[in-house]
Amino acid sequence: MTQRELVLGSATFLVVIVAGFFSAVAVDRHYAVDATQASSTACVTSDGSWKNWVWANVPALSPKCE
Repeated sequence: MTQRELVLGSATFLVVIVAGFFSAVAVDRHYAVDATQASSTACVTSDGSWKNWVWANVPALSPKCE
């Protein structure tokens, strides 16, 4: 391995790590729950719909809403 290949590989690795970090920050910001919903948990209503769940997929064993 030449020095040029080592530098290029290290730079590629660094770029991927930084891009992953900023991607995670963007996802966290996009799916952030506001303070009024933070205390409530995901639950299933009597008609089978989901309440307090922002993602498209839903957990299989969520409790029933009161």
